[in-house]
Amino acid sequence: MASPTSTNPAHAHFESFLQAQLCQDVLSSFQGLCGALGLEPGGGLSQYHKVKAQLNYWSAKSLWAKLDKRASQPVYQQGQACTGTKCLVVGAGPCGLRAAVELAMLGARVVLVEKRTKFSRHNVLHLWPFTIHDLRALGAKKFYGRFCTGSLDHISIRQLQLLLLKVALLLGVEIHWGITFTGLQPPPKKGSGWRAQLQPSSPAQLAKYEFDVLISAAGGKFVPEGFTVREMRGKLAIGITANFVNGRTVEETQVPEISGVARIYNQSFFQSLLKATGIDLENIVYYKDDTHYFVMTAKKQCLLRLGVLRQDWPDTERLLGSANVVPEALQRFARAAADFATHGKLGKLEFAQDAHGRPDVSAFDFTSMMRAESSARVQERHGTRLLLGLVGDCLVEPFWPLGTGVARGFLAAFDAAWMVKRWAEGAGPLEVLAERESLYQLLSQTSPENMHRNVAQYGLDPATRYPNLNLRAVTPNQVRDLYDVEAKEPVKKMSDKTDSGKPATGAAGSQEELLRWCQEQTAGYPGVHVTDLSSSWADGLALCALVHRLRPALLEPSDLQGMGALEATSWALKMAEHELGITPVLSAQAMVAGSDPLGLIAYLSHFHSAFKNIPHNPGSVSQGSPGTASAVLFLGKLQRTLQRTRTQENGEDAGGKKPRLEVEAETPSTEEPPVPEPDESMTPPSQQQDASAEDLCAICGQRLYILERLCADGRFFHRSCFRCHICEATLWPGGYKQHPGDGYFYCLQHLPQTGHKEDGSERGPESQDLLMPSENDMPSGPATPIALHQGTSPVPGPSQPTRRLIRLSSPERQRLSSLHLTPDPEVEPPPKPPRSCSALARQALEASFKGWGMPVQSPQVLEAMEKGEEESSSSSEEETEEEEDVPLDSDMEQFLRNLAKNSGTMNNYPTWRRTLLRRAKEEEMKRFCKAQAIQRRLNEIEAALRELEARGTELELALRSQSSSPEKQKALWVEQLLQLVQKKNSLVAEEAELMITVQELNLEEKQWQLDQELRTYMNREETLKTAADRQAEDQVLRKLLDVVNQRDALIRLQEERRLSELASEPGVQC
Repeated sequence: MASPTSTNPAHAHFESFLQAQLCQDVLSSFQGLCGALGLEPGGGLSQYHKVKAQLNYWSAKSLWAKLDKRASQPVYQQGQACTGTKCLVVGAGPCGLRAAVELAMLGARVVLVEKRTKFSRHNVLHLWPFTIHDLRALGAKKFYGRFCTGSLDHISIRQLQLLLLKVALLLGVEIHWGITFTGLQPPPKKGSGWRAQLQPSSPAQLAKYEFDVLISAAGGKFVPEGFTVREMRGKLAIGITANFVNGRTVEETQVPEISGVARIYNQSFFQSLLKATGIDLENIVYYKDDTHYFVMTAKKQCLLRLGVLRQDWPDTERLLGSANVVPEALQRFARAAADFATHGKLGKLEFAQDAHGRPDVSAFDFTSMMRAESSARVQERHGTRLLLGLVGDCLVEPFWPLGTGVARGFLAAFDAAWMVKRWAEGAGPLEVLAERESLYQLLSQTSPENMHRNVAQYGLDPATRYPNLNLRAVTPNQVRDLYDVEAKEPVKKMSDKTDSGKPATGAAGSQEELLRWCQEQTAGYPGVHVTDLSSSWADGLALCALVHRLRPALLEPSDLQGMGALEATSWALKMAEHELGITPVLSAQAMVAGSDPLGLIAYLSHFHSAFKNIPHNPGSVSQGSPGTASAVLFLGKLQRTLQRTRTQENGEDAGGKKPRLEVEAETPSTEEPPVPEPDESMTPPSQQQDASAEDLCAICGQRLYILERLCADGRFFHRSCFRCHICEATLWPGGYKQHPGDGYFYCLQHLPQTGHKEDGSERGPESQDLLMPSENDMPSGPATPIALHQGTSPVPGPSQPTRRLIRLSSPERQRLSSLHLTPDPEVEPPPKPPRSCSALARQALEASFKGWGMPVQSPQVLEAMEKGEEESSSSSEEETEEEEDVPLDSDMEQFLRNLAKNSGTMNNYPTWRRTLLRRAKEEEMKRFCKAQAIQRRLNEIEAALRELEARGTELELALRSQSSSPEKQKALWVEQLLQLVQKKNSLVAEEAELMITVQELNLEEKQWQLDQELRTYMNREETLKTAADRQAEDQVLRKLLDVVNQRDALIRLQEERRLSELASEPGVQC
């Protein structure tokens, strides 16, 4: 058998080709290989078979075996599926190269053009499990030996491009470098074909190349003519990437990665970062590959304060333009954030060099992301058809914190190759386009959880990847505008898409429909006669009747006897908010005075949209409101429940006095204190309008229009004013507090401590210089399985009790100042905690990780399983390199997690340990992605609400003006305003749903952190514990039990909500 040390020069070229780490080295070694074998590069699959026939030594054979296994799948038809099809691929990014590989395996002739001449992007990509398996099947380990070893699930863009380039070259893809695609050249006459317009002047063979298929993977800034692109916009989001030199020292390898930590659920980490360095971030990710790669989202105000940005410009391009960014300040910013996140364990951080020889650090804007309306088109000129497809960023720009870019990019590449296969089979243009658009509808919803579990069976056929696949979701008739057979501008496809900015027809009823519904709901109540949408509601009886119809158990009609109009209205408004989820739009005074008829119509329309589909029989409504109010109602109840828990926890600290928010919550939510007497509320509308609470913002004092009104703590605000006083972040329900001292509102991260305003907590945000974190400032860091990384027990040494206490990572970090870290020598230490407390702690720990009905496994059983696995595993080198995760059922995995968290026992079982470590990182990444998806959607909702507010203000001004507009026009404006109100209510309900999920993540994170703290104390010997240790252990235990109780409350409320919504469905009995 030949070996790489033989005299055959082709073997040396092949080994150089496998090991090459630069683009030019790959190309030159492959050129030398083809020269030694007498072949011409770019010869298609026939070239691959010739190379394989002449290189038959063991190192090459292992690679051929992998490629042959992939090519032997029936879908490729032994490389004959697309013979005769000529393709042009634009862009040598990961998605373009992956598409080229699939097309080559189908037997098509593939030419790829790339404007760059080298691969220089160090940024690291997160890989889904199927992408890891897919790249391994293409021989990734042969080209890059460190590919996804151990628990790694990522790769740098440069390394990914290199290994895909090598596969593409072996499969006969013809690649041209330094060539820019500028457009299409239609066939000049019948019988000729489509060509590409290229710059600079390309070789004659390439200039004359006629192709049937164009696959564009040239990035988000280049989309071929004819495609319509839609912008998905959120609020300003500034990302920062930094790549530092990886010296691969022992110390560097031991620093754990950060798969992702977000402020939305781990505020303590970012609060510590802010105090130590003055840096204010939303999230941060750290991966190790060729470089130490960090990516983070920074606050604009922080960048301005620290001198990274020179001036604040409204235009994003100008804000982040090179003239407005200070490179040295940006480098200091990135270095300080990276040093803090890794506890300074990476040593001196030196920036890697980018393609221009500059430090590889940059700030970028991902406020808006582009998404193509369609994924494919067909153009026909002089009887010659061209199929165009999009993959990668020019199809959908990924939201980087989700780590979906390369995974969905590969899926799009597979779908595009499947489209070309169907095209080559002779399927009609409309049928091909309809199938492709049906697959495109699935792309944005894909995740590792909702795709087929068996990634080993993934292939080109979409049925192997997508469960519940429907290739006829889009009909051929719906894609006719994507088939361009005329020499005119194509028609933009807008009919099948819903513009989020335009309310759908019929979304809200007319005034007549609203009045009729209100009359039906209030019919039969004594003293209630609804004849209009203004004066009929002044006495409060009609609103009380409406609330009673929907919640009969709240009061009896007889209870209203003797109640004044203002009192009755205030009660009804409060009950509607707390029991129905209908947020107030106007105050009780305004409703009684009749001073805001438009506000009343908007308020009643919320009732109508939420309850219009239910019978109007008394008692027919379940405890959970259907429609948009359900989420708002649930979130309100959840916040009041958690607030009561926090109040009880902090009751002693407040000296028995209730917090200010709790007192305000008990007052009617829509009254502006002090409440005027009933006789004062009947002032003329012209006078009352200027003085009413809902007409003026409680912060800025400016006019509030209906769609701008946000009610919180009994007062009305602009959404743009209701922000944190320090970081100016939008405040969401449950995520803010009002400081009793200065009266400002703060997010929970920046809420100042009472009586501590002058301490170091305020220095961070105001400091103009980056403070390097000291050891005591370091938090315990994001949720990373450090014990598994280091292979040691988290038990601190006897000499470290004080440091361990300082580095607690509880979200209540601001309360650490009240803890006594060392015992007072003059005070007798407290008695040892009773046995019941220790038992309670053990029980809490077991409940937090132990699954229901989990079988008890002993270490002996685990050892036997490990031993059996080792005996059954193959000893071949290749299988050892590519060992997959051990399949675990949920009970066994839960037991292994408990074992790993309690001690360093897992070091005795390396295979299980490796599997468990990867699973832990996957779970961490899932939580981070979930949090970032929520954050992004919240930002999009905020942007959409701003647009609705602007349009609503225009309508309201037109309606309130004393113009002589026809009544028909005014009625139309009112209906349009109601449509906008309905759209706003829908967005607010979605926002509430997201905030409920945020609460789940928050409590999850708190429990995880407190559990880790408690374990460090419980794993110590009792004889080594100091009095301070026992006191701290007891405090951590109590906090843990509080969090468990809060999670119980959340689960209980969710179950009540589920049952009530189930009961509200027609024909369902509970």
